[in-house]
Amino acid sequence: MRKMPKLAWFGYLATRSALLRAGFNLNVGRVTPSAEIAALLRMLAPIRVQHALMRVGGAHDGGYLLPDDLAGIEYCFSPGVDITASFEEALLERGIASYLADYSIDNPPASLSKFVFDKVFLGAKDHGHFITLETWIRKYIPDRYENDLLLQMDIEGSEYAVLEQTPDRVLSRFRIMVIEFHDLFNLFDRIKFHYFERVFTKLTALFHVVHIHPNNFARPMRKDGLVIPDVVEITFLRRDRPVVTEADLKFPHPLDQSCKSQRAEVILPECWYRG
Repeated sequence: MRKMPKLAWFGYLATRSALLRAGFNLNVGRVTPSAEIAALLRMLAPIRVQHALMRVGGAHDGGYLLPDDLAGIEYCFSPGVDITASFEEALLERGIASYLADYSIDNPPASLSKFVFDKVFLGAKDHGHFITLETWIRKYIPDRYENDLLLQMDIEGSEYAVLEQTPDRVLSRFRIMVIEFHDLFNLFDRIKFHYFERVFTKLTALFHVVHIHPNNFARPMRKDGLVIPDVVEITFLRRDRPVVTEADLKFPHPLDQSCKSQRAEVILPECWYRG
């Protein structure tokens, strides 16, 4: 898909912001009540985990914070291929092999040749050049395999359809997931909000949210005291892993780094973790 020019994109965001402040979205429909969005953010509020967070991967885009709870994990599934793979390289140093998938390229960069690559997109069903997460995992890891897996997903907005379709029993095979969620400005759209809400409700029933980091490629949207970045990276830890219930989390985490080094960092707004 052809990307919108940068100047046009920022103009588009400014227009959206003005319409939202007026009570409308770009579909000229009423926006989601702020109380419903606030309730969703409370559901996503990060909690403290027993294992300290560590940064896996390089500085800026491509590095993520995970709980230091990787013992026994041998495989990572990483859909969405970038020109570098500092995250997967760091995992390999820990003995964790990665499977990559992306239909938008013919072959991964030479530096990624040590990883298994499939020229496919993840999708809600197996069709053409789309494959479900369940089918992709089963291609390499049999159902009888008992060790936990790791997921790192950055698939440019397709994550919602993939996650909604993936059975709980498949998602539960992952001990840790770090997922980049896109288009969060659509939380202000009443219809799209309920779709997002279903996906996040499903995930939080299976996983604790343990860290959130906004991508700083664009300025957040603001309305009624809510501050919504368009893209956030969320780290999940399966609910059977040890956590610490009391939490006085502060953001940014000392190990956080801006995704775009040339732009000012976007700090996770307090409405995401302080009700």
